Amino acid sequence: MQKKSLGIIRETKVPPDRRVPLTPVQCRSLLDRYPGLELLVQPSGNRCYTDGEYRAEGIFLSEDLSGCDILLGVKEVKIQTFVDGLTYLFFSHTAKKQPYNRELLQEVIRRGISLVDYEYLTDAEGIRVVAFGRWAGVVGAYNALRGVGQAAGDFELKPAHACFDLEELRRELKKVRPGARRIVVTGGGRVAGGALEILKAAGIREVDPGAYLDENFDEAVFTRLDPWHYARRKDGRDFDFGHFIIHPELYENNFLPYGERSDVFIACHFWDPRSPVMIPRDAWTREGLPISLVADISCDIDGPIASTIRASTIADPFYGYDPATGQEKEPFALGMVTVMAVDNLPGELPRDASADFGTALMEHVIPELLGARNTGMIQRATIAAAGALTPSYKYLTAYLEGRE
Repeated sequence: MQKKSLGIIRETKVPPDRRVPLTPVQCRSLLDRYPGLELLVQPSGNRCYTDGEYRAEGIFLSEDLSGCDILLGVKEVKIQTFVDGLTYLFFSHTAKKQPYNRELLQEVIRRGISLVDYEYLTDAEGIRVVAFGRWAGVVGAYNALRGVGQAAGDFELKPAHACFDLEELRRELKKVRPGARRIVVTGGGRVAGGALEILKAAGIREVDPGAYLDENFDEAVFTRLDPWHYARRKDGRDFDFGHFIIHPELYENNFLPYGERSDVFIACHFWDPRSPVMIPRDAWTREGLPISLVADISCDIDGPIASTIRASTIADPFYGYDPATGQEKEPFALGMVTVMAVDNLPGELPRDASADFGTALMEHVIPELLGARNTGMIQRATIAAAGALTPSYKYLTAYLEGRE
């Protein structure tokens, strides 16, 4: 292995994120595994793992990381902190032409930086190898149950971020008294898996979509819907998932039959802007949709769910939505839809989420970064190399130049 120097930067996005790409124990493990590796951590008073925990594992802390080859973070980097010419790994949120991060990508190019985006680190089959999805689902479903308790006054759960770790959060679930509420979950990936994990831990029974539509229950139940449940072809032909991915505009909403049998909606699906809307505003006003709480983990603002009009925050996760006016109101008020749409949910359980992420990073990505393995994974996720867009991301040129 060629000699390399890795640095872990402090998180600079506001509001600050407490997650880390590698825990202190994982840093120690890497140093033991790769004798030629140097690893520095930038001090931070905000991380879920303290500077002292890194020092206890023999990890050096340094304010100056300019001598490192590669810098690892989690969220977007404050552009004033960039170091010219280095390689950065973080979630940049630029590859989908997000307008709020155009300046970040412009600065990457201007300063000769190489940018590797975690979101595009994939294996040979195109499957993402590092993600926080499970933890978004875990915390999102927990927040949904917390909202159920607040709305009814039957039980009270402490905020997820007030729990030390997942173990404490699961202990909190013993307080849940869900009554006979019906919960519908959309999606089938890591996010939905995390949500189901929490619902089951709370003692809520899963039923298949057919039974959910046709039967009544005297206990709380939930069902999980795949795209072939909540969408259907406009031409009446059988659902084809591959066709749906390519041509979602040729499908129409089939969610409402399930929504009309639900009290709570936990949204974990991926949504393409060309896909059908799932809950239009008039579903509440005209159809009398009974859903009174939406936990929109996907958090597509002005997207498939009319009530998601903005993202909420870890500190203030719930807001109310008035279907009659489309305006924001107080949550849990009579006649209002209560919305939970926190867009950085894994940050509420930062120690567990970081450890899980770091394990995947060590297994799949670090060997590629250090030259111990080369499957092309890093190249596929490199948006910019030495200050220029790579061939796979040339489509960002007009966005980068402010022309779109």
